[in-house]
Amino acid sequence: MARVMWKWIKEELIFPYLDIPIIYFDLGIENRDRTDDMVTLESAKAIKEYKVGVKCATITPDDERVKEYNLKRAWKSPNATIRAYLDGTVFRKPIIVKNIPPFVRTWKKPIIIGRHAYGDIYNAFEYKVEGNVSLEVSLKNSENKNFSVHNFDGKGVFMVIHNTEKSIRSFAKSCINYALSEKVDLWFSAKDTISKIYHGFFKEIFRDEVEKRKKDFENSGISYRYFLIDDAVAQIIKSEGGILWACMNYEGDVMSDMIAAGFGSLGLMTSVLVSPSGEYEYEAAHGTVRRHYYEYLKGNKTSTNPTASIFAWTGGIRKRGELDGDRDVIEFADKLEKSVIMTIEGGIMTKDLQPLAVPPVDKYVDTETFIKSIKENLEKLLEK
Repeated sequence: MARVMWKWIKEELIFPYLDIPIIYFDLGIENRDRTDDMVTLESAKAIKEYKVGVKCATITPDDERVKEYNLKRAWKSPNATIRAYLDGTVFRKPIIVKNIPPFVRTWKKPIIIGRHAYGDIYNAFEYKVEGNVSLEVSLKNSENKNFSVHNFDGKGVFMVIHNTEKSIRSFAKSCINYALSEKVDLWFSAKDTISKIYHGFFKEIFRDEVEKRKKDFENSGISYRYFLIDDAVAQIIKSEGGILWACMNYEGDVMSDMIAAGFGSLGLMTSVLVSPSGEYEYEAAHGTVRRHYYEYLKGNKTSTNPTASIFAWTGGIRKRGELDGDRDVIEFADKLEKSVIMTIEGGIMTKDLQPLAVPPVDKYVDTETFIKSIKENLEKLLEK
């Protein structure tokens, strides 16, 4: 359903108002299969060249999708390909709407999740053991060390994960820069009491990079804190927000969805990939909304929330305006975002938000009606 909404957003809210050249890459699963997924790499190269990209949610195929689309193979996540090429960090930030209060009473300000989008289980080697096996890790260097891991006496599984100092240091720097730009406190969490070397390496690098920027933190009036991951989860519930929480890859994947749900809906969660060299890729935090798409194919109206997808466009448009020094483009992005907020706060919203609204809203609208209502508010703002 995400691609259908994407088309409506462009036709109703972007193209009628902006003369904007777009270099288009079709990351639909059929075209990725047709090009052996080279189109994803080409899109990443274009972001590197032009500095800004806006991406629609895409399918990462499971076995069911491989059969459904008759794919050559289960292609890996296009997001992972783009992240790896750009060496980027994903930042997810909730959209605050007055009449959609957070489930957690203490949350008053956005909680931003910074996810280290490289390595760990997302780039792991996995293997299923079928019998008696001795598992060793062989380190091939001048010393050629071997490490005994486990002796299996039956079926089992194992996984090998990795990370690099370059990637972790890049992650730390990106989080520091983003926290300073947003003027919010920076948290980092791991579990170095258990993983003393792997997680401890992350902790040391963060501490080192923060120390280098100590004066900048003091001048901005923000602080850095390290937490064990379980303590961070407990503390975040009691926090009022206004924090950038830097997480390792898996934790960032999970906690960003938890924060989104806590603030109302994944449909109210923005996502931006930021590279150390200043490239930006904006997209919605949610997936393709498969169930709604099947209903759409039947000819049924759906009430899918396009807010995060609209904010992906406004984020990219605003950044393009900033890089080009075009104030009019920046103001358009601001007004489009404001028109979305006005629409929801005016009581017109999609099905996911309607049960959460305070005061209560009697009914929800379908996606097309929601977008048309945003368009009406946008045109009022543009007339001023």
